[in-house]
Order: sequence, then structure tokens, then C-alpha cells
Amino acid sequence: MPNRILLFCALTALTGCSKKGGDDDAALLPQVKAGLAERESKLNSYRIAGTVQDTGQEPVTFTFDYRAPQRLRGTLGPPASRTFSWDGTRFFQRLDAEKQFITFASELPPARLAGFLSETFHPFIPEGFRTPLLLSNTTVRRATHPQAPQAVELTQKLEGEAQGLEMTYVLRWPQLDFLARRTRSPGGAEAEERMEEEDCDATLGLCVPKRLGRWQGGKRVGETVLTQVRLGAPLPNDAFTLTAPEGYDVQTRTLVPSSPTPPPTDG
Repeated sequence: MPNRILLFCALTALTGCSKKGGDDDAALLPQVKAGLAERESKLNSYRIAGTVQDTGQEPVTFTFDYRAPQRLRGTLGPPASRTFSWDGTRFFQRLDAEKQFITFASELPPARLAGFLSETFHPFIPEGFRTPLLLSNTTVRRATHPQAPQAVELTQKLEGEAQGLEMTYVLRWPQLDFLARRTRSPGGAEAEERMEEEDCDATLGLCVPKRLGRWQGGKRVGETVLTQVRLGAPLPNDAFTLTAPEGYDVQTRTLVPSSPTPPPTDG
């Protein structure tokens, strides 16, 4: 009888029991998605300011305002200040060095407009303030982290131009605060962005990064430092509707489906 019991246990381990962890992880993914949606709803208005710096380069200052739904304004500089803003119906571009001010009406379909805004304002939004886009191949597992006794890892393989690149988000559980994002190319090159300092809001029940370090091949290559974080900042409509300063060259244009890529927001 003992031998039969041992045989039964061995067969169980090879069949049903070995799948338990996978089943638990599969059940965890809907919880993560729901938690990310809840977190995004809490970050419905904020103002941040700080610097982005690559090793050996001068820091670039920036500010960014966000208010749901879809109100965004980002400024790079000084010294060569550039401001980009979307007020819900119009896109504004203000280039101070060139003294140029352009207002764009939009004829883009919703999906193309969302892509345009995402590409334009992505450089202004640090990890922890934007919700990870989860692909259909995303897998999740429970983990630990030096700054979180409980965490989850979300791993996915990118498609399109980045096909084959593996990306892993590490988030504190259950708040889903950003802890790290790791990438690994098909050739084995690795990079990581790490939360090194954070700002926590007890009322909202979440934390956002104040300092992010960027690493490649085990070497630190840059950082983003936020000198101002105002979650829930009151941002009226006119904060996103820009007006041309006196003496600027004022132009009006239209965003259409055949438009080129968004205006560059670097250098």
C-alpha cells in the first residue's frame, strides 16, 4: 500500500500539481489588468518637473502636465524651450528659439490621433506615471524585490520593428507601483530602468518614482530626477490651450492621416 500511495503522488506531481503554479499565474493576470486600470484612474491629474540626463551630457529640464481625459502639455528647456500641448481638440507647438507658434487642428481618426499623442508626449512621461501596454503574449508571475516584499513580473515579447525584444516590468503588489523595467534583445544585450527614489501618496494609496536610473550592460548610463511631483494638481482647461507670445511667427496647420511623424521633442 505505501508503494501505491507513493506512485499515486508521483503521478499527481507530473500531471495536475505541476500545473498549479501556472494556473495561479493565469488567474493573477486579470487582477493585474484590473489593478492597473484602477491605478490609472487615480493618476487623473498631475504636474511634474525635473531633469533627464545621459552620462557625460548636460541635464535637460522638462515639465509635464496631465489631466484626464487626454489633456497634455510638455515643455523642454530652457535654454532652447519647446512646448507641446493638446487641449482636447487642438495641438499646439511653441518653439521659443525660433519664435514660432503653430496651432494644429486635427482630422486624424481616433486611433491615429491616440498614436500621435502617445509618440509626441511619451518622452515627458516617466515610468510609473504611464500604464504598461500589455500584449496578448504577456505572462505574469509573483516575485520579490529589494524594495517590495511582494511583487509581480510581467513579461512580454514585443512585435513589429522591435520583434524579439523581451520586456519585463516589475511592479509592487498589490499597489502596482513601478519598480523596474528590464529589456533583453535577441542577441542578449540587456538594459534596465530602476526606481531609486519614490514619492508616496497615502490618500491615493500609491507611489510614483522621483528618481529613475538607466542601466545598460551593467553600467549606469543616465537618470531621470523629478524635482516636483504634484498628484491631483488642479489644472484648468486654459493650462493646455496656448496663446502665441508677442512677436512670434504664428501659423495654422491641420493634422491629417498622411501627416509625417510628430515633431521631434529632443535636442
